[in-house]
Amino acid sequence: MEVVIVPDAKAGGELIAEAIAALLRRKPDALLGVATGSTPLPVYQALQAKVRSGAVDPSRARICQLDEYVGLPADHPESYRSTVLRQVVEPLGLTVDSFMGPDGTAEDVQGACDAYDRALAEAGGVDLQLLGIGTDGHIGFNEPCSSLASRTRIKTLTEQTRVDNARFFDGDIDQVPHHVITQGIGTILEARHLVLLATGAGKADAVAASVEGPVSALVPASALQLHPHATVVVDEAAAAKLKLADYFRATYAAKPAWQGL
Repeated sequence: MEVVIVPDAKAGGELIAEAIAALLRRKPDALLGVATGSTPLPVYQALQAKVRSGAVDPSRARICQLDEYVGLPADHPESYRSTVLRQVVEPLGLTVDSFMGPDGTAEDVQGACDAYDRALAEAGGVDLQLLGIGTDGHIGFNEPCSSLASRTRIKTLTEQTRVDNARFFDGDIDQVPHHVITQGIGTILEARHLVLLATGAGKADAVAASVEGPVSALVPASALQLHPHATVVVDEAAAAKLKLADYFRATYAAKPAWQGL
């Protein structure tokens, strides 16, 4: 696992956007796994700026979702399908044909989960998966004590996660669904490159537990320690509780430019 400490969220977004751009230059039809929420927005904004400047051509890129609410209509403004289309697909000039995600409105939810796992495999697998982290250490919607071998499946959200997400529903927790479809930790670990972005003091405990603590189902993001190419990008506030912060800074400062992110 590589840990990169950046000054702020904007710097983190620019760093990850360049890694995505470099991937698309090497592999124009790369499958990019995207996350939702406020944390990854600087990544998408920086990537859009690169597209506008002509620094990268995303026209053949493919986009896939990490998770989706169960029972929320696909065209609901806060469904993750709508969010990804609005924040990523459309601004990059892509079409719906380039996009794939699980069906949160399916009558057979587990069947939809299994179908999505198959679809990801048939697409050749995810080349780069962008992740956020919850205050309790969850990734995707793999809440604490999720199996580290789990596949795409339905999960029940914790009350804290519903409270955290109420801000996207006009602050009304009653509008936040209780269930989601999420890529499992085992599914996530199959991506070729995992990039986790965390910003703000509120994520400091979760970052420290995930990076420096034991691999544990209690802290789902700690599973990134098992991945051969996992990068954790954190701003100074989110890095505040890392015991090895100085080592991580020195390691990144000495990293050869040709290695990339």
